[in-house]
Amino acid sequence: METSVEIQNRLRNLFESQKLAVVATQTGGQPYASLVAFVATADLRHIFFVTARTTRKFSNLILDSRVAILVNSSVNLESDFHEAVSITVTGIADEIMDHERQDILNLYLAKHPYLEEFAKSPSCAVIRVAARSYYLVQNFQNVMEFHIDR
Repeated sequence: METSVEIQNRLRNLFESQKLAVVATQTGGQPYASLVAFVATADLRHIFFVTARTTRKFSNLILDSRVAILVNSSVNLESDFHEAVSITVTGIADEIMDHERQDILNLYLAKHPYLEEFAKSPSCAVIRVAARSYYLVQNFQNVMEFHIDR
């Protein structure tokens, strides 16, 4: 069994190697999934993404801040069933609107410089997800958990 430190290192490695994640929101109990470019903090406490305020995911987040985020290393090959790693993060989302916004945008744009015009648009929101739990799945069925102490 892996230690907490080993699990955290696996989480960081996957977050660094992947550019996209699926964010699941809900409204009235109906789940809704969206693909987003993301960045995670080194301490694994937060994940950030940018979205237009006119999107369904943003509207859903205003109504219910609970989210799940899926990050996956698969490349759509048969080998993925034995080699791919998936992480589901559960947490609470909120919009960053204060002095932190620029620092977070700097972190986000360091990973996604090609999204600068979009991310800095006044119509876009910077979303912070306060991670609560991580569920790491590898080798198709091996599940490990890591929980953030708040």
